[in-house]
Amino acid sequence: MGQSEDLERELSELLTEGEIRENEAKKRERLSPKYEVRIQTDIDPIVEETRKYRSMARELDDRYDEYMSKAKQSEPTARG
Repeated sequence: MGQSEDLERELSELLTEGEIRENEAKKRERLSPKYEVRIQTDIDPIVEETRKYRSMARELDDRYDEYMSKAKQSEPTARG
């Protein structure tokens, strides 16, 4: 087994057994994520979905109002 596999196994055991001690937390920091996915989009899917829901029904609370106002400010004014 490689070093990262050993660290992953140890971390898994610690997580199932109980609390992580300080020296064990340092080992965990050395582990790098296996995958990282980044997607750049022209539209914000949260904004689009919120607009669709708002066109169908009224919201009971204002949880997305601040997000929608920020999204509106950051939208490009002209699309080509």
